[in-house]
Parts: sequence; structure tokens; C-alpha cells
Amino acid sequence: MKKMIRIGLLGAGTVGTGTARVLNLNQHEIAERVGTSIEVSKVLVRNPDKERPGFEGIAKTSRFENILGDPEIDIIVELMGGLHPAKEYMLQALAAGKRVVTANKDVIAQFGHELFAMAAEHETEIFFEASVGGGIPIITPLKECLTANHITQIMGIVNGTTNYMLTKMSECGNDYDTVLREAQQKGYAEADPTADVGGLDAARKAVILSSIAFNSRVQLEDVSVEGITNITPDDIAYAKDLGYVVKLLAVGKDTEDGIDVRVHPVFLPQSHPLAAVNGVYNAIFVHGNAIGDAMFYGQGAGSLPTASAVVADIMRAAHDICQDQLSSVGCTCYEQKPICPLEKTSSCYYVRLLVDDEPGVLAAIATAFGEAGVSLKSVIQTRQNVVDHAEIVAITHKVLHEKMQQAMKTIRGLKVVDEVRNIIRVENGEDD
Repeated sequence: MKKMIRIGLLGAGTVGTGTARVLNLNQHEIAERVGTSIEVSKVLVRNPDKERPGFEGIAKTSRFENILGDPEIDIIVELMGGLHPAKEYMLQALAAGKRVVTANKDVIAQFGHELFAMAAEHETEIFFEASVGGGIPIITPLKECLTANHITQIMGIVNGTTNYMLTKMSECGNDYDTVLREAQQKGYAEADPTADVGGLDAARKAVILSSIAFNSRVQLEDVSVEGITNITPDDIAYAKDLGYVVKLLAVGKDTEDGIDVRVHPVFLPQSHPLAAVNGVYNAIFVHGNAIGDAMFYGQGAGSLPTASAVVADIMRAAHDICQDQLSSVGCTCYEQKPICPLEKTSSCYYVRLLVDDEPGVLAAIATAFGEAGVSLKSVIQTRQNVVDHAEIVAITHKVLHEKMQQAMKTIRGLKVVDEVRNIIRVENGEDD
């Protein structure tokens, strides 16, 4: 058994600093649980001369080769983020036979198959628990603890920025621009929030979760993505009136037509467990044929929560080194299931229209829905501070997306319809 496991840390940012802190804070418990001590031997940074709190006494280098070529370094922990050169560094580390730990959702989502293949070829391991959900354990449960199940659905609030913004819009009635500025001021949103508010961050996580849950590779281009930029306080208010909350969800379903993977805002019943997940918290809801429903909840980002998952992976890698074994489950995409086309997906829908305030409008709209094969569950007509106009809000029964699109094309062409103000899916509504 090795007396010391040494780590090469790539990146000394928020998560890198948190990882070093957790390793130091819990060093005695970690050593007892693993059976040996673990220390950060070298850290890759842009400027080795810059003082970095928490990394005192640790060798710093700006050259990856100094870490890769160090025979005493057993585990390389990639916390740089981004696609390149993170991908290349991890592939080189695996080719050198070193264990790799990463929190990089971008690389895992787009190039995970290459990393798994390289790990298998060189009889080593890659761990990526922190790539989804921060400190929430979800990758290991899906790959190991729930493998006795046939998982048919996975839904997650996996982006803290958008969940915080939607929570604030619901609590305070503020509009999108106001809550975005507040999120940026508090550090919950980046200066360029496009990846978060546009749904791309959640889409990358949806790729990882769905690939594992359904044992079939999902690509980023397979995911239908819609962000929260069109959500208004009126939509939030209607949701409350109708018994729903608005959430941005990553949704994966194993259907007869293939794997259905989407990211978009949804009306979620207030009784659903995910409806109570507010602020920057994340949660992943899983349905399996043996376990039924299960939900994993916690802090989905941040220095120490994410570092918790990173260090747990480091400990697993260190334990395997000590035992001279490979215990991690590699690539589980052993099936080749088709991707369900967007037009063949189905759900209930919320529709909000601005229409002329005159007799016969409701009948014309109902006829357009009916001719497209869309059944309406409920309809509300309101008159809101718009002269000679009214708003119509409808909730449909479950319907194919292509039929819904056909109905909306007809409705947009009606003279009495001035504007289609929003269309939002309803998850777990009637008939779901």
C-alpha cells in the first residue's frame, strides 16, 4: 500500500481552491477512510508567481508537462473548465495510466466516449461525479446504486442561476431583466449569462444524465433546448392561479419512439417534489420500475459543495490505487437507442394569446385547436389593461408536438389573434 497518494491539480479557481481546502480540512478522516494520506503535489496555473491562499507550500507550474511527467503524481484532477485544452490534458493523463477526476460537464457531455475509451485502453479510470449537480450525488447512484432498475424518466433542476431567477420572479413579481441584474450582482449569474439563461448549461447536464440513465449515448445536438428569456411575470402569475410553478427542467424520457431529451421551462404542479426546490438549489428526480420515484436534492454549485464531490472521487481513485484495482464503472452506453424526434414528443401545453375583444373569438380559437387534434383542458379569458383586447390562456391535454405546432400555425393566421405571447410545456399534467 502506498504511503502517500499525490495529486496534480489543474486549475486553482473557485472549485480548485475548494478542493484543496476540503482535502486539508478533512485530511485525518480522509486518510482513515482511504487507508493512506492524500496531498496536492503540484497545481497548474497561468501565473506560478502569483500568491494563492490555500496553496502555500505547493509547487506551482504553468506547464502541464511538469505534472504529466511527474512519476510521483498518481491522480490528475482537472478543474480548469472549458473544452480545450482540458480535453487534451485528460486524454494525455489517461494515456499515461493516471487516474483522472474532473468536474467538467462540457468535456464529459461532448467527448465522454473518447475519455472512457482511452481509460479502458490504458487500464485506468475517470471519475466525474461533480460534473452534474455540484455536491449532489447522482452519477454514482445512476451508474451503480440504481442499476437494478429500468429507468424511464429523469427530470432535473440542474442550473442554479435560472432557478434563482424564476424563484425571485415568483416571489417578488419582478421581470426577467430585473432578476437577471440581481443575480449578477449576487454572483449567481455570469456577466455573459447566455449559457445559463439560454438552457445550454442544463442541456450539457441532460446529455450526461440521459446517457447514463438510459444506457445509450446522447449527443448535445440531440437535445431540444429553450431558455427562460421569454418568461414574464404574467406567465408566473397564471401558473400560480392554475396551481403550477414555472421551472427550467432538463427532461429525459425513455419512450417507445426513442430517447426524448429536452431542456425548457415547464409548468410544474405545485404538488410535485421539484416544485419546492427554490433559489440556487438543484434537484434531480428519477423514476425507475423497481424504486418508483426518487429525488436527489442539494447545492448544485459553489466552491465547497462541488469540491465535496471532487474529493469523494479522489478518495475512490486513491482507494483503487491502494488496492491495485479498477472499481469504477466505465462507459455504460451499451445500447443504441434512437432519439425521439421533437415532433413525436408529447406533453400538455400552456398557451397565452392576445386577441380582439369581440364575440366569436373563443369559438374560432377552439375550432383551430380542435381541427389540429388538440383537446383543451381549461380556458381562461381576461381583460387586462389593453383597449379592445383580451388575453386567452389555455391548458391543453397531452398532445403530440407536431399537432400542437399545426394548431399554433393556424392560430397565428387568425385575424382575431394579435399575438401569441407564450407557449410553455406542462409536465406531469393530466394524461402525463
